[in-house]
Amino acid sequence: MKLRAMRIVLRSMDPDQKVIYSIVEKFMKGAGVEKGPPLSLTEGLGLRAREMISLAGAGGKTTLMFRLAKELYLHGKRVVTTTTTKILEPASGETAFLFIDQNEKELKEFVSTRLDEYKHLTIAAERLGSGKLKGVSPNLVNDLWSSCKIDYIIVETDGAAGRPVKAPREGEPVIPSSTTLVVAILGVDGIGMEVNEKNVFQAERVSKLTGIPEGGKMTDEGMAVLMTHSMGIFKRAPSSSRVIAFLNKVDIPNGKAKAKSIAQKIIEKRNPRIERVVLGQLRNEPPVAEVIFA
Repeated sequence: MKLRAMRIVLRSMDPDQKVIYSIVEKFMKGAGVEKGPPLSLTEGLGLRAREMISLAGAGGKTTLMFRLAKELYLHGKRVVTTTTTKILEPASGETAFLFIDQNEKELKEFVSTRLDEYKHLTIAAERLGSGKLKGVSPNLVNDLWSSCKIDYIIVETDGAAGRPVKAPREGEPVIPSSTTLVVAILGVDGIGMEVNEKNVFQAERVSKLTGIPEGGKMTDEGMAVLMTHSMGIFKRAPSSSRVIAFLNKVDIPNGKAKAKSIAQKIIEKRNPRIERVVLGQLRNEPPVAEVIFA
């Protein structure tokens, strides 16, 4: 099946925002991708004017959350970042204000009264050990979305203990029902790794879903299965939400070739939920290397 790629034309940039804006010039036919100016995350993910974005999977969720939030903040958008599970506490440069309270009424009151002032708020229920924050309930996230003037809520919905590959546990991911976009993430550095608890999260579940025996090597086919299987990374995505596959760390040696191979197999599986595959490099510039449309 042929792939369609997006070329982006650079527009003038507001120096105060320091974020590249662009418009879609055309879709290129065939498997070849024509290079264009670099993409922002906003462009690569095809964000709409207002979104609740739930992040699931492994290999860069927290990095994506705060990098995207900063980009939106620099656009002048009102952004809330949080989790329905646990996240590492953000550094001072990753959020304008961190508010922690176990009382959901206090959290909601703070967001409703202070978001216009700070523009980017991170909220959590409490501090845990090892520098982590306990998240909030999906019901609170839905309530904030419906009752507060928020442009974007970005929610980390599951954990992966720092591994690049995972399969969801029972009850994961914890995706709020008002989510408009689910971004399912895997790290391409997982290809070739042994399927064991050191390298992948929930190795037994990964093995059952992919058919790769524990101790065997993760393949591009296995990664595509984790992205597209009904019990895979976005298994609890609301039926009304859009779904994007995000393959991170394409800046590693041979990473882009690995990502393209995974993307081809994802598209060949014809999962109707996945609208595009984003090839990302979240710790590099630009954060989006390429976008492939299903």
